[in-house]
Amino acid sequence: MPKFGPISRTNLIKNLKLLHFEGPYPGGNHQVMRKGNGVKVIIPNPHRGDIGSGFLLKILKQAGISKADWGKL
Repeated sequence: MPKFGPISRTNLIKNLKLLHFEGPYPGGNHQVMRKGNGVKVIIPNPHRGDIGSGFLLKILKQAGISKADWGKL
């Protein structure tokens, strides 16, 4: 189960794949992941630090994933 809080970009991508997202694909300045129902999520570019909890919450809202669903992984 992924904790809700700082997470590495690699673990974010792995967990989104568990939720049936595909990618990441090139998408302008950032990569994107897509789901079969047309949902598109922008993935932050690689950097040294982890993705913070505030930014993670924005990504999950964009993907239509609740904190409870995230915690069930």
